[in-house]
Amino acid sequence: MARKVPEINAGSMADISFLLLIFFLVTTTMDVDSGIVRRLPPPPDPTAPTPDVKERNVFNVLVNKSDRLFVESGWGDIRTLRAEAKEFLSNPQNREDLPEKRMENIPGLGEYPVSRGIISLKNDRGTSYDMYIQVQNELTAAVNELRDELSKQKFGVKFSELSNQRDIDAIQAAIPMSISEAEPENIGGK
Repeated sequence: MARKVPEINAGSMADISFLLLIFFLVTTTMDVDSGIVRRLPPPPDPTAPTPDVKERNVFNVLVNKSDRLFVESGWGDIRTLRAEAKEFLSNPQNREDLPEKRMENIPGLGEYPVSRGIISLKNDRGTSYDMYIQVQNELTAAVNELRDELSKQKFGVKFSELSNQRDIDAIQAAIPMSISEAEPENIGGK
């Protein structure tokens, strides 16, 4: 008398595989590329005249194909870029070689001296993406630190912790994000 070997029911294997797939999709984290959050300005009116900008109001930052920085009139360092940008934008001693300030009446702050400074960033086509992001981060951090300092002084909290939209608008008006980025080109340098 031959004994029957019990069969394995493979019908539920597909269900189990599907459940495992769903489990791993739900519990796995995916690397997400992050970018730079910027709101681009609207396209300029082609008939509008180009505004005159005084040389003292422009902070030039160039990045060459070798990822070297040229800041204002000499070679720069990514480690000091943030402090240099803050010094330029704030012009605490109201120096003649740094940007001029214009008194503006800002709702929530009153009369406040707003810097006319603009940071001009230009990259070589060969600049690495890593260096580009580092420079952008340092320039943005300079503006954010100035906003934090003013917000603490006026409202007692950091800019990122403000909840009142009027206060947020006031700090943004007092310290605008004035970073101008030119079209990349072949700058050269070693």
